[in-house]
Amino acid sequence: MAGSSLWVVRLASLLAVGFVVGSVEASPGDAHPLYRTCVKECKNTGVIGSNIISHCQSQENDSTSAGSSWYTQEPLYMQWKHQSCMSDCRYYCMIRREEERQLGGLSPVKYHGKWPFKRVSVFQEPLSAALSALNLLTHFIGWLSFFLQVNYRLPLRPQTKRTYYEYTGLWHIYAILSLNAWFWSTIFHTRDIDLTEKLDYSSAVAQLGYSLILTLLRTFNVKDEAGRVMFAAPILAFVTTHILYLNFYELDYGWNMKVCVAMGVVHIVAWTTWAVVTHHPSRFKVWIVIFGGALAMLLEVYDFPPYKGYADAHSLWHASTIPLTYLWWTFVRDDAEFRTSTLVKKAK
Repeated sequence: MAGSSLWVVRLASLLAVGFVVGSVEASPGDAHPLYRTCVKECKNTGVIGSNIISHCQSQENDSTSAGSSWYTQEPLYMQWKHQSCMSDCRYYCMIRREEERQLGGLSPVKYHGKWPFKRVSVFQEPLSAALSALNLLTHFIGWLSFFLQVNYRLPLRPQTKRTYYEYTGLWHIYAILSLNAWFWSTIFHTRDIDLTEKLDYSSAVAQLGYSLILTLLRTFNVKDEAGRVMFAAPILAFVTTHILYLNFYELDYGWNMKVCVAMGVVHIVAWTTWAVVTHHPSRFKVWIVIFGGALAMLLEVYDFPPYKGYADAHSLWHASTIPLTYLWWTFVRDDAEFRTSTLVKKAK
């Protein structure tokens, strides 16, 4: 047990150092004066070198400033149909700056929190969009199998016809938030506009925050409502405040990374400690998810530019979460079966 605890401390320390160092400078590309000048001139003229941005030259875009609110911009379905003036200006100015940096022997940098990717048709990040959709499908299949198991395959309480498993409702909420997060991740990686970006970040933070609540309730085996409220209230308050900060004050990529990785580290420590002390028959699945999730989190912390403009660390993280998600839902089903069996024996 001492060796396992030491491993957890070392892993948490590595992640903590990584996210502090990795998020000191979140988006140096869009902060550069040459990039900002390029975007400003593009919005005014609609011309970047040999590229002509017709959206910037049309009358409906002339009156829309870059810093205007989302509700004053063109309708969402129009932004989805074609690249907006701002989106095209940012993209071509980014490509232009990266060509200049490459000629100078410099490595790629991030723009607005993201690496420079190559578009494919309407998909701005085709690999990440496809992998996000697969994560969405995996979560849906996992939740559906859990739903069928607890409601139709396991015994129900004879008086209330409700499940014996004490965390059924909490896992249903977890599934809904996960499906929502991966849905908006798919949309955001397909079309990056202000609204989809905020929905993606907000949904991810909400899902991660709720997962932290569920983690603490399950690992500490909290069953009474008062205890659950005591655990959930401060985390809900913090996550809500953080989401409001991102949406209405500043979408700070570096600060958001710190918050998310910090919650991820708490996840790892809590589940690892639980897996060490418990005699749960499926604890080995928790160990696999913990170790795999920690390695996957390192992809988010120790980031690298996209290979050939398509596959970066973030897309590889999306790929790694697919098998982990499948395994995690099998553990949830095992946990429901184990707890139900224990409670049924006690009832008899």
